[in-house]
Amino acid sequence: METTDPRATHDWRTHEISNQVDELSGYSLLETDLALKEALGRAQAEAFVPVLGAYATELGRAETYAIAERINRVTPTLDSFDKRGRRIDRVDFDPGWHRLLAMYRGADLVALPFRDERPGRWAAWAAGFYLHGQVEAGTLCPATMTQASIPVLRREPQLWDQLRDKLFSTDYDDRDLPIDRKRSIWLGMGMTEKQGGSDVRANTTRAEPVGSGGRGQDYRLTGHKWFFSAPMCDAHLVVAKTPDGAPGCFFVPRWRPDGTKNAVNVQRLKDKVGNRSNSSAEVEFQDAHGVLMGEEGRGIPTIIEMATYTRLNCVVGSAAMLRQALVQALHYARHRTAFGKRLAEQPLMRAVLADLALESEAAMQLSLRLARAFERQDDPGERTWMRLVTPAAKFWVCKRAVELTGEAMEVLGGNGYIDDGIMGRLYREAPVNSIWEGSGNVMCLDVMRAVARDPQAFLALLDEIEADLADHRGWRAELAALRGLLATPPEPLEAMGRRFASRLVLLAQAALLRRHAPGFVADAFSASRLDAGWGAIVGALDTRAMDVDALLRRAFPV
Repeated sequence: METTDPRATHDWRTHEISNQVDELSGYSLLETDLALKEALGRAQAEAFVPVLGAYATELGRAETYAIAERINRVTPTLDSFDKRGRRIDRVDFDPGWHRLLAMYRGADLVALPFRDERPGRWAAWAAGFYLHGQVEAGTLCPATMTQASIPVLRREPQLWDQLRDKLFSTDYDDRDLPIDRKRSIWLGMGMTEKQGGSDVRANTTRAEPVGSGGRGQDYRLTGHKWFFSAPMCDAHLVVAKTPDGAPGCFFVPRWRPDGTKNAVNVQRLKDKVGNRSNSSAEVEFQDAHGVLMGEEGRGIPTIIEMATYTRLNCVVGSAAMLRQALVQALHYARHRTAFGKRLAEQPLMRAVLADLALESEAAMQLSLRLARAFERQDDPGERTWMRLVTPAAKFWVCKRAVELTGEAMEVLGGNGYIDDGIMGRLYREAPVNSIWEGSGNVMCLDVMRAVARDPQAFLALLDEIEADLADHRGWRAELAALRGLLATPPEPLEAMGRRFASRLVLLAQAALLRRHAPGFVADAFSASRLDAGWGAIVGALDTRAMDVDALLRRAFPV
């Protein structure tokens, strides 16, 4: 039956589409980031810049952004059994997942800091991680855990001889095969159990020796993990209790040495708020094969060493989200008109954008400073940055990412609050770095314990920071207040852990900006962060003495 309704043939139009701004893509993430380029120069990482530049251009392509969007919409699925009922526990991914992991591995960003010996290698890795995290964060989960396993595995000669070339490889291999048949491998972690959460000592998973037991020997694991990150990895580092009741760290491959599937049974995949491209699972071990790493009873220190590295990745990853949120907000504000002017010309919007820009650069500068500490960890002062500032930075930068991605989303208004846009994805993704690898409270307690163990190292760190802030009365007062907190009794001091860590990070960021950034950046950061009214709401700045135009041009010159 024919119809004359014009709506049926779409020959009607009510309006012209105008004043709409597409999300930004098709640009080089490195060439448009002046502060990052400067940081790489200071780190003597020039040899790595050509590869990073090419990688940044590839990441910035519209096609790559489209892949990132798709793999967070077409999420992993679990096949527990094959067609004949055999247990396979296979997680299937959209092809884009493999494409992005292959890009990351091909750029040598998995093992670069350990495989290469040139100066600037840690800064180059941090820059690559930071660039990738601006476009897609889920793929960085297996990359993070694989990288962090390397320093731990290097202490196990037998395992290291088997795994070294596969960990160092830049050749991506997504086949589900025993490790000895793979060109490259990925590693995950299994710590969290239902009853314990962050309290790993409350774990109940048991490990029974197959023979005499001991370091490098085979064990059978029985128990569960409530969060088992990236179950399709080729192996996981798992905490389980040996017969004496002490936690040990075990290398648990996906396939047993005889070529049969290991008894790590995936119960289900987690339906997470964000990080949706990446699979996280609940698993049970039913006499699963594992190899003890380190000595019996030393599992917690072994895993904590690994966590020192993964926590750095959380800092850099959150800084990446801050950067992308800022860039998208700036791009939108520069092209969207409201009330007769561009949004970026509106005084109140400029205050919000300036605050975002300051936070983003401060997070990046701190990330690169920590990367330097990891590269030079033989130096006692650098080890203090690693041990003490890394957990403080994880607490602060990851918390700020949660708030500021929401604020950047608001810049786009309703266009930001849609489920298929990058701002919504950043907002959903941001909380994960605050939760994984130790929650905010765990990080602050870690800082307090490190200070209590070595107060002299902490005071030396403050002296180093003060060298860059000695001419600033406000920051000197903050330093004095932080030193004064050391006289507080332990329990009240613990209750102030978040205040303590926040002050430490702001002081470190202020010092880094005064040393490395232009005066208009450092002065605006100091004026805003020392203002009693700053912090409750993003953009509550007094911009009258700030060069906002210069701040925003530096943040993103396009």
